[in-house]
Amino acid sequence: MKSVFQSIQDFSADELSLLDSLITFRTVKKGELLLTENQVCNEIVFIEKGILRSFFVNHKGDEITNCFAFENEFMASFASFITKEKAEENIQALTDTKLQILDRKALEKLYQSSSNWQETGRKLTELEFVNLHKRMVSFQKLSGAQRYEELCKNHQKYIQLIPLQYLASYLGITPRHLSRIRKAVV
Repeated sequence: MKSVFQSIQDFSADELSLLDSLITFRTVKKGELLLTENQVCNEIVFIEKGILRSFFVNHKGDEITNCFAFENEFMASFASFITKEKAEENIQALTDTKLQILDRKALEKLYQSSSNWQETGRKLTELEFVNLHKRMVSFQKLSGAQRYEELCKNHQKYIQLIPLQYLASYLGITPRHLSRIRKAVV
């Protein structure tokens, strides 16, 4: 987590030391839910090792995957974390996953300690917005095959670890269509 923060902002040794004192660690087993719908999200996690997915259940009862997070990435129900309202999604480990965690109180302590932490929080929020925008645009401009190719380009080593139905749901296509795309790409 520190290396990600340092790539965004130049922190002093004291600022990083404060971060070390506030991080907690957790291991989540494959299939375990980190957050369930209707819970308030009170922590942001950083993935040391593993894969998380965020999903919701639609009106038909189908699970719709809306996000994957991989090693060296952050994950939370950001809307719930910011608003302190109940989450609309679930967060699940797709593999055994090692996490570094900043809970709400720890993050507030960082923000209160220096403007560097405040600026880093702003920059990470902006990056999250940009990623969400790119995902929305991809559904308007790209085919399912193009979205799959983009995912492979950015996260090739993880693709084989994600069940086909979750990948298809994330891409907005059927598992059958994804199978055809995968055969064509190989």
